[in-house]
Amino acid sequence: MTMKQLVFVTGALTLALLAPTSVTAQSRNSSTPLAQDGRPDLSGVWDFRTVTPLERPEELADQEFLSEEEVAAYAAERVLASNADLNREARKLETTSRGQVNGTRESRDLALAYNDFWWDRGTEVVETRRTSLVIDPPNGRIPALTDAATARAADRVRINQRPTEGPEDRPLGERCITGFNSGPPMLPGAYNMNVQIFQTADHVVLLNEMVHNARIVLLDGSPHGKVPLWTGDSRGHWEGDTLVVETKNFLRETSFRNSSKNLHLTERLKRVSENTLLYTFTITDPTTWTQPWTVELPMRRSDLPMFEYACHEGNYGMDGTLTGARAIENDSSQ
Repeated sequence: MTMKQLVFVTGALTLALLAPTSVTAQSRNSSTPLAQDGRPDLSGVWDFRTVTPLERPEELADQEFLSEEEVAAYAAERVLASNADLNREARKLETTSRGQVNGTRESRDLALAYNDFWWDRGTEVVETRRTSLVIDPPNGRIPALTDAATARAADRVRINQRPTEGPEDRPLGERCITGFNSGPPMLPGAYNMNVQIFQTADHVVLLNEMVHNARIVLLDGSPHGKVPLWTGDSRGHWEGDTLVVETKNFLRETSFRNSSKNLHLTERLKRVSENTLLYTFTITDPTTWTQPWTVELPMRRSDLPMFEYACHEGNYGMDGTLTGARAIENDSSQ
């Protein structure tokens, strides 16, 4: 073998040995980072603040996306509209024909509970420029309620308006059991809109900053259990680069916008870039809505740590609520 042939063979062997390492390095440096098991790496802290509304405003009709020129003005308009210090008296009279949870007196009181300084709703629309987080139905609106759901909503309003009989009367967020934006499913709302994801080959943990709610999702193929849980019973699997989480067996009290125990939630999480996690969920509950509906919510990577959420710092407010209710009862009996 000549020196020229020896150099060629040596070079070829060197390239062959380095090729797998080079491919692996390229994969792990792509826009979709990989975990040690080769699956997309979803871990980290993700921020889902946005001023994009859940439902498309009626004045936008069939406009699915904002133009680049409309984005800044629309975001500024939404920030101004949500300012808790403006039009406070007028907002107390807001109502909705849908009977949804966010249209009740309790939620309006929550929206007006603090000065604007304490809220952290965000200042930007979602990067897709959609005019609503609801992407299906195509009109960007939540489907109509069934008759049974309308009756449940009316009953909830009745319960909220009478003296509180016990802690079970009050919403889970007020009782510091779950957060009002931590889900499942997760939706923007008020503050603490961060979720930290921990990932192994057979588990994923979704830790919400709101009320430090931690949901453990098994990826081992085991079936759903039969015991209802506060955040439902979650099982996950991979479909390509997308983590799909199926959740059912919710407790009655863990209603999502007045849903029933028949709620079936399908969540999808996909790392679409180094700094963006696309979160999509579909709600199926034929005893609450006339058809399934789907939400798409891009989340942004955050460099901030998760902060403690000390809900009510011992929940002394519940003692005041119950004490006040008993005092009303005593006055009415005299």
